[in-house]
Amino acid sequence: MRQDWAQFPPHVLREYALLADGERGALCGPLGDIAWMCAPRWDSDAVVSTLIGGSGIYAVTPTDPCVWGGSYEPGSLIWRNRWVTSDSIIECRDALAYPGDPDHLVLLRRVLATEHEARVRVVLDLRAEFGRRRTSRIKRTGDGVVTAETGGLRIRWSGVKGVRQGPDGELTLTLVVPPGGWHDLTLEVSAGPLPDRRIPPLEAWSATARAWDEAVPEFAETVAPRDARHSYAVMRGMTRPGGGMVAATTLGVPERAEGGRNYDYRYVWLRDQAYAGLAAAVGEAHPLLDDAVAFASARLLEHGDAIVPAYRVDGGDLPSEVALDLPGYPGGRDIVGNWVNGQFQLDAVGDVLSMFAAAAGHDHLDSDGYQAAQIAVQIIERRWDEPEAGIWELTNAWWTESRLACVAGLRSLARQLSPTEGVRLSGLADAILARTSQRCLDERGFWLRGPEHRGTDASLLLPAVRGALPAHDPRTTATVEAVRRDLSQDGFVYRFQPDTRPLGEAEGAFLLCGFMMALAAWHQGRETEAFRWFERNRAACGTPGLLAEEYDVQQRQLRGNLPQAFVHAALLETAQRLVSPPVTD
Repeated sequence: MRQDWAQFPPHVLREYALLADGERGALCGPLGDIAWMCAPRWDSDAVVSTLIGGSGIYAVTPTDPCVWGGSYEPGSLIWRNRWVTSDSIIECRDALAYPGDPDHLVLLRRVLATEHEARVRVVLDLRAEFGRRRTSRIKRTGDGVVTAETGGLRIRWSGVKGVRQGPDGELTLTLVVPPGGWHDLTLEVSAGPLPDRRIPPLEAWSATARAWDEAVPEFAETVAPRDARHSYAVMRGMTRPGGGMVAATTLGVPERAEGGRNYDYRYVWLRDQAYAGLAAAVGEAHPLLDDAVAFASARLLEHGDAIVPAYRVDGGDLPSEVALDLPGYPGGRDIVGNWVNGQFQLDAVGDVLSMFAAAAGHDHLDSDGYQAAQIAVQIIERRWDEPEAGIWELTNAWWTESRLACVAGLRSLARQLSPTEGVRLSGLADAILARTSQRCLDERGFWLRGPEHRGTDASLLLPAVRGALPAHDPRTTATVEAVRRDLSQDGFVYRFQPDTRPLGEAEGAFLLCGFMMALAAWHQGRETEAFRWFERNRAACGTPGLLAEEYDVQQRQLRGNLPQAFVHAALLETAQRLVSPPVTD
């Protein structure tokens, strides 16, 4: 067993909190152990990779036995660990300074002794390149500052007077904070020379709290204001200013132990970006909508018909998959890069079109956006009848949901254009829907996954909500009933039935699909049922309120990379929709 795992073993996913500043993210466990952090950017190599069996750790942990809790400061990703020992209550306020600098990471940690003296053990051991590079060139000064390097990255750690250096470069400190007091630790990691000026902690904390307060709306007029606001904060923290939103912070966290489904999600999926934009467009237009539109527009303008499903946050191409030769998160594998860089996913183009239409409805679609929308329409015109990978990134086939997503996008945009242009788009939508109805309806009236794939798919709930069909169209109502009957269990929803095994044995329930079911029920005027689906799925989290892609219903555990941005987008959209009168045709 690796030494870091012996001291700070991995935790179940529901116990991790996210720190993020738009440029990168970190996961903090219940022992105050930051077990995952890439630097300087989202898809850079990790400098702390204990989460997947690598090396590196940054921990602030009580020296005495304790029980753990914590919470985010409202509308932010400022996390407060809270530990109760037999004779004290200790808090640690953690945040990446926000908004982040692309090349300069600043991690703030403040230890607070709320009533009695607080004693904590502090450990810092940054190791670049997923643990391959030790910390070197360590220099300590008399004023409690340490400078060092790892893998070409410069490090400065302040507030650590009395720190000790171990034989492998790890730095340790026992910190004693008097009753009612606090102590600040500031970690900087830079791709270039460190700034000459060290930002005072009080100044950094004040600027970060103020920036979060300005960045995240209240969402008071929703059915779950705290969770809606938190979901927006999560997506805001995972969105690079002027760039894209990563699908998740992590890589290689398994959907199922030894199931072979381990992916690197530190990139921007156009579909996820569209879901975030649509969620930010409900009621009024929030800044995340503009970011999503700008990113999608730039990719369409640059790549046109050669559009791919995902990109780096700066719009660059994804690297292909490689393994790191690490143990991986228990049950998973250490995969870097993503294989979707060679796919075409038609549904993503339709979803982006729906987002453009929502932006146009708020007068938030500029000339580049309109040009990108025309390119998306042209892609649909040329390619809607081709086999493609679909929403679940499977083998190329004639997936029903992809066609219906295009119908929804075309009809939504048609309502924002001139009558002449609108008629053309509506005619294309009608043609696609007619052909899809010919090929993809079960004899019982519900949508099949595809002409060659029996059974339905939970993703088929969403196009009707987006405007592909009326709420009470027989195909819509039959599909909702089929998903409820065949793909739901204990208030959660699975994607599809992959084989003859019972639900839950092949994979976990998809939280995204649970929120889709809530939206579908709302769309049909079933308000009570919609609330049931919503409440069940939003509760599938731990203390930090983060949601992963899947949920193991039997074991009540989150599965997959954390947090999954499109799940938080679906939560935010649903929380806003349910407060309005249902749309029933």
